[in-house]
Amino acid sequence: MTWDINHLFRCHARGIANSLKRRGFKEDVASDLTQDAFVRVIAKQPTGSGQNHNPKAYLYQAARNLGINHRRREALIETVEIDTVEIVDPAPSPERIVYSRQCLAQTYEALGALPERTRQAFEMHRLGERTTAEIAQELGISTTRAWCLIRDAYRHLVGQVEKP
Repeated sequence: MTWDINHLFRCHARGIANSLKRRGFKEDVASDLTQDAFVRVIAKQPTGSGQNHNPKAYLYQAARNLGINHRRREALIETVEIDTVEIVDPAPSPERIVYSRQCLAQTYEALGALPERTRQAFEMHRLGERTTAEIAQELGISTTRAWCLIRDAYRHLVGQVEKP
């Protein structure tokens, strides 16, 4: 017995996820459990034609069982709510500000030490978000050469800028 998993997924995935949400699962958990049910069927389809001849019922039952297992695992894990307002400080410390400015100055200095074409390729790639092919076309070089320029710039910058 072989099942058309693509067809089953298109027809039943949303319904399975909705049934799990009705059982109290959050949307992301319901989606994960639905996907796990299909993965389970892909990994090992049921054998025999007796009780498992209905793929829809089999998938719903697999999702239901996965939901039960998920709840059992969650019951074993102790969770603690954390107030993120107390953890995250929106303002950086004065030391962090000075360090960031020093890193920025080192980066500018390292960029200035690059050959013009290498710096230009790097800035087009990193700041201009252009592809290697676009950079190669604009600079009139091969794609491989453009990539080499970008790679060399990265290597140079990593070697010049201090690590924390």
